[in-house]
Amino acid sequence: MRRSVLARTRACLLVGLTLGACVRVSPRSADTPVDARAAVPLPSWSATPSRDRILAFVAAVTTPGGADYVPPSARVAVFDNDGTLWSEHPFYFQFLFIIDRVRELADAHPEWRDTPPFKFVLENDHDALLASGKEGLMELLMATHAGLTTEEFTDVVRSWTASHRHPRFDRPYTELVYQPMLELLDLLREHEFKVFIVSGGGLDFMRAWVESVYGIPPERVVGSTLGARYELRDGKGVIVKIPEIDFIDDGPGKPVGIQRFIGQRPILAFGNSDGDLEMLQWTRQGNGPSLVGLVHHTDANREWSYDRESKIGHLDRAWDEAQRDGWVIVDMKEDWKVVYPFETPTNAGTEGSAVSD
Repeated sequence: MRRSVLARTRACLLVGLTLGACVRVSPRSADTPVDARAAVPLPSWSATPSRDRILAFVAAVTTPGGADYVPPSARVAVFDNDGTLWSEHPFYFQFLFIIDRVRELADAHPEWRDTPPFKFVLENDHDALLASGKEGLMELLMATHAGLTTEEFTDVVRSWTASHRHPRFDRPYTELVYQPMLELLDLLREHEFKVFIVSGGGLDFMRAWVESVYGIPPERVVGSTLGARYELRDGKGVIVKIPEIDFIDDGPGKPVGIQRFIGQRPILAFGNSDGDLEMLQWTRQGNGPSLVGLVHHTDANREWSYDRESKIGHLDRAWDEAQRDGWVIVDMKEDWKVVYPFETPTNAGTEGSAVSD
């Protein structure tokens, strides 16, 4: 029975029909808990072409005997993190972590008060801090991350995520994840995709919390890294972070990171900015079926609205290519009924409805 329902579901999705028009779920016994949302795939997504294209692609590549069938061993999906799986404004969250680290360590470094970019942090001069660019960020990162063992750094990150809250929403940063994308991750895993994060963010920063938040194990994270060395401390072997850039997993570095650490070209990729362009291009240019998409930030009320002019999550070249090549563009305002898991609109899970701002 379950196999026939699944087959009908896939067939319906392949021809672009809504799930409700094709599948009738058998009634459960009175003492069986019923989750009305579970009957609809991607329940926090509105019934739009973006959602339908995602569902149709998943159905096409997982239906045995279909023209676009892809065996589980080749079902690799990659996702950017900042702005794709969680928010990234007013600054990248790891950047805010670094700012807090500078303030915590400032008493031990009095020279920072007169030394850019540290002085910009301590003076709350955000414009000057942003103007310092990637070079300034790397200097801050190395000063606040290096010297710690990997275990110490993980403890620092977990302490920060547990105690610090987002300035706009007054919630832990790990609650500022996108409910619709969590559902997409679950859907892919249910269909035997291997799901990876491929982010410009720090590898060890993300590994400290991604499994508890996304269900993605730390070995399936590709990110930027500092150098490291092995040391004996008190007779115990440890890995110590050193102030050298090892790998930047951004822009053209993302396909390189995928090849180096995953070893397979993805068939599905999602990003949200020009920093993801090469990853999306490389996925799209594979020999078999592929789906690439952008999360477009269009909802200033529930999240933020930005693209070409933004310094955070700048979306310009990737936007143009997405339009030319027909990528999936997820319009946050139109395609998502809810943005965050803590939202509880009364119409969440209702097929085709929209949440008012």
